[in-house]
Amino acid sequence: MTRYFGTDGVRAAINTGPMTAENIVRLALAAGRFFMSQKHSVSRQRPLVVIGKDTRLSGYMVEAALQAGFASIGMDTRLLGPLPTPAVANLTRSLRADLGVMISASHNPHHDNGIKLFGPDGYKLPDTTEDQIASIMDEHIVLAAAEDLGRAKRMQDGLGRYIEQVKGAVPRNQRFSNLKVVVDCANGAAYRAAPDVLFEMGAEVIPIAISPDGFNINHNCGAVHPMTMAEAVVTHQADIGIALDGDADRLIMADEKGQLINGDQCLAVIADMMRRNNTLKGNTVVGTLMTNHGLGRFLAENDIELMRTQVGDRYILDAMRQHDLNLGGEPSGHVLMTDVATSGDGLMTGLVMLSALKMADKPASQALQKFAETPQILVNIKANRRPDITKTLEDKTIKEAIQTAQDALGASGRVVVRPSGTEPLLRIMVEAEDKSDMQEWANTLEAVITDTLNAVSA
Repeated sequence: MTRYFGTDGVRAAINTGPMTAENIVRLALAAGRFFMSQKHSVSRQRPLVVIGKDTRLSGYMVEAALQAGFASIGMDTRLLGPLPTPAVANLTRSLRADLGVMISASHNPHHDNGIKLFGPDGYKLPDTTEDQIASIMDEHIVLAAAEDLGRAKRMQDGLGRYIEQVKGAVPRNQRFSNLKVVVDCANGAAYRAAPDVLFEMGAEVIPIAISPDGFNINHNCGAVHPMTMAEAVVTHQADIGIALDGDADRLIMADEKGQLINGDQCLAVIADMMRRNNTLKGNTVVGTLMTNHGLGRFLAENDIELMRTQVGDRYILDAMRQHDLNLGGEPSGHVLMTDVATSGDGLMTGLVMLSALKMADKPASQALQKFAETPQILVNIKANRRPDITKTLEDKTIKEAIQTAQDALGASGRVVVRPSGTEPLLRIMVEAEDKSDMQEWANTLEAVITDTLNAVSA
């Protein structure tokens, strides 16, 4: 079976691999066939799929290919236009659609694109369902009869529905008066929603990166380049800054001094607030292998347990649903609050953090910086092909080098070496109290892994 799906749907450079028009049409046919075979209680003439996208130029091509595939299999489509990923997840459920689709490569540059699928419940599809769809793609797919072809319509009120849903994450009477907020929309999916929500809730808004042209998404802006936002906070003497990524499902913030507030700090703030309100289920927060040890220490001091999963918000969500928990996230800024949303929502997380800031009545540097982070270094090594990464990680020399580093760092440090789920990269993370030890072992592992990867690729 051909492997189409990664850790966050399908993603590749446009017009390559799974992201060619031909393969996108086939993905729509297969996904449509799978969901049309499921038994749902909704009584419609034809099944319904909702499609949203971010602001990449290639989104037009991908949207058209998906629409053609779904129509060919007999599904109606509602085209939402540019909207954040969590808006698509919410509308899939609220419209009682059979399937939701988000066209986005998240934080990647414009030349990449991707497809995320949501089930009728608004949650991302599990691996087993994606494997079934991939299997159907490799088979002969029977198309609809001429009279059963699907229809397509543009939906005009998707943005307004999403804005009202986001506001519901904080108390109804919450206002952000007297707060000056910089919001960096990454020239992406939230370029309209984020400034509007903040303004409507009373903040003085300084919006940046809100002029998408199809090519500038995530370019020197947004959550992957948060210093642009942090510098704007200092320049405008703002109280707080929010930087979203291309599809607005995650965020990085900055306090009034321009110091960054990552996803781990957001988890600490929100977990502490939920603990005080007795709303933190299981007194547990779900993180990943990359979650900073400093967060674990802070949570333990407050009698909160940290549960770790594989890297990826889908694995966090799986653990949350399995154990009936309601808070999880990653350092990259994915924060999952399942009491209010079925997927990560950067704008919603930002509103909850602003609410915490207002309640604390202190500067953000005091209210939203909850713990001292354990020093951590991240190294990315690029590969030509994904199979080369797999072979490298299976090499005995690499396994021994990783174990040697972990043994040397002991209980005060951690080593994580893993493949990226969205790009042909091998990622190294070394965490240690001693920065010199951290740097030394990161350099050692980078050299050993690079040599092995080059040998495998030769």
